[in-house]
Amino acid sequence: MDLNYYDTLIAVADDTRVIRAEVPVPRAGRPTIASVQYELLASGPGALTQEDVLFESWLRRQDDPEPPDDVRAALRDRFFSRSQACLRASPLPKKHGWGLLFDGAGRITLCPMESEEYQRIVAGEEEGIRVLKAMRSSRA
Repeated sequence: MDLNYYDTLIAVADDTRVIRAEVPVPRAGRPTIASVQYELLASGPGALTQEDVLFESWLRRQDDPEPPDDVRAALRDRFFSRSQACLRASPLPKKHGWGLLFDGAGRITLCPMESEEYQRIVAGEEEGIRVLKAMRSSRA
């Protein structure tokens, strides 16, 4: 089953408290989901899909974040055998002001909320790009 988005922007949540994108930081010396996802996406723009980010962000927070390839493949299969929240629930668009822009192949690029590109897409000025809002952090 394909969990990826295509030609889509996950826009910042309506209830975000930031006015511009901010780089998430580890907490208490440990990486957070936000800091891991940011590192993954910032270090390789347009290289990873939603499935890659979900799995890698989970794996990097485990006791052995660098298993051999055969073990990694088995862990990935087991990880996706359960339902997973999509990146609309990621803290990057919910709390840190980062839009997640998916290209036609499902690869993700960070898109800061204050950027001209983000503003054009959200305003509907970019044809062929669907806009979905990130999940709210609190109830409406």
